[in-house]
Amino acid sequence: MSKILSPLVIGLLVMVVILIGTFAARTMRRLLPQGDLTEETKSLVSVSMAVVATISALVLGLLISNANNSFIALGGQVTSLSAQIIRLDQILRRYGPDTEPAREILQRYAEQKSEDLFPGDNARALPRLGNPSTYERLQQLEDALLALKPANARDQWWLGQATTLAAKIGDARWILAQQVGQGTPKAFVALLVFWLTLLFSSFALFAPPNFTSAATLTLCALAVSGAVGMILELEQGLGGLIHISPEPMRHAVMVLRDLPDVALGSH
Repeated sequence: MSKILSPLVIGLLVMVVILIGTFAARTMRRLLPQGDLTEETKSLVSVSMAVVATISALVLGLLISNANNSFIALGGQVTSLSAQIIRLDQILRRYGPDTEPAREILQRYAEQKSEDLFPGDNARALPRLGNPSTYERLQQLEDALLALKPANARDQWWLGQATTLAAKIGDARWILAQQVGQGTPKAFVALLVFWLTLLFSSFALFAPPNFTSAATLTLCALAVSGAVGMILELEQGLGGLIHISPEPMRHAVMVLRDLPDVALGSH
């Protein structure tokens, strides 16, 4: 969805559109002749809208499931990235003191990457997945690894493991950048909103003109628009009201800083 409109704003707009259609149908009810509001007409509208209601319910359920799966996958990618950073630091530690420059670069990279993914304490701040300075830091780490001169087969093995992990960390950067923002197409969301508006309009057309029916339709519109907003929030994953946990990356940074309160053995 558009970067200008947040999922919350889009959800509110969806609610407004549905309510406009709903109360327009209530107004139309008073203008239509009684011959158009017979039981036969009501039955026809009910049967027709049952098809739309079924399709809308199936699509909403599918979108929520897909958005949730995308959210979980994104969280898994961040957790995997943090684990790879910790493992790479442990391997470099095992290699020996020659890797101290590389470990310092890795620590700075982890700090920058954590800040890029979770900028400060502002839940609405946008992540900087394509930050060129962070990618440059990763390239410096790769150069530092390539500059190492293994003295024996043991060092050679550790260096091979380190370069493999560094490559995986680089892959994770591009996977995260490509995965975020690949949400439901705008046209599909617009079609879903049209279905919902049509459905609520049919409810209002034959609903009794009293406060209870109006309040019920309004609350139901709030519920379905909230579902649309939830879908968009889950698809966004980072920088929204609902976002993945920053704790794995923060934990990785603490491990690389050798903070005493981090319970992690050097295995």
